[in-house]
Amino acid sequence: MASAENRCSLCGEPAVARLVEPERRLCAAHFIEDVEARVIAAIRRERMVFPGDRIAVGLSGGKDSTALLLVLHRLLPALGADLVAVTIDEGIAGYREETLRAAEALTAELGVEHAIVTFADLFGDDLDGLLVGREAQGCAVCGVLRRRALAEGVKRVGATRLATGHNLDDEAQSVLMNILRGDLPRLLQDTSTGSPGHFVPRIKPLAVLSEKEIVTYLLLRGYFRDLPECPYAGTALRSEVRTMLAELEHRHPGTMVRLMRFRDGIRESFSLPGPAKALSTCRICGELTSGEVCRVCALLGREER
Repeated sequence: MASAENRCSLCGEPAVARLVEPERRLCAAHFIEDVEARVIAAIRRERMVFPGDRIAVGLSGGKDSTALLLVLHRLLPALGADLVAVTIDEGIAGYREETLRAAEALTAELGVEHAIVTFADLFGDDLDGLLVGREAQGCAVCGVLRRRALAEGVKRVGATRLATGHNLDDEAQSVLMNILRGDLPRLLQDTSTGSPGHFVPRIKPLAVLSEKEIVTYLLLRGYFRDLPECPYAGTALRSEVRTMLAELEHRHPGTMVRLMRFRDGIRESFSLPGPAKALSTCRICGELTSGEVCRVCALLGREER
């Protein structure tokens, strides 16, 4: 039997999680309810979704995007919005095959429309082939190409907004990385507004949830799968920041939330000095860029052909 100290604060059933701000212990049913209530509150507070929207979930098949699809599948009907999933197949041997199967199985079970966009189709080769001789740049190259592939996927399915599975840990890591790099423009950057004619607004409904909360949610709903980690993940600065921040959060609970509050305060108090650099279109592919050639074309060496 669960002790009195380990019972749900709402119904007295055995608790499965202890949460703070406010302090509470929750049973399985009330934990799921609490998670979904926080997500829909964030969606409404930050005006992420409007009636008539067609929301594309960037579905990798991993835990975060799986949780995002499950949550939005439950919440979007009440908001008058449609749901579709877009998966990017980078072509990473020994990794993407399993996560792709997981994404296909989940969308089939939920009855959600699912589009798959491949690097080979868009860029002429898969990521493994594009990284030959520069494997150490794996995450940097993939990040640029994935953003372009997601934008293409969103166009194909006719979505009005792109939802990604970034959680509290991810967002706090990004803040710390930008601080370490001294990158004020990225710290101030907000992609939620999009750019008409070039890319749709991006929303992050799970940014109010920690990675642990997302794993617990998946376990309780019976959707947790132990999938492989991307073989290129260890090449990124994020990998080191993740380890450092996890240790700080363990020793000083609330570190991640305070980082996010710091970022929000910076955004409210500052703007970039001087006029923003005018954006133009890439002379090779026509996509939005701050120079003559976009990063995708530069990475692929298209300007040299």
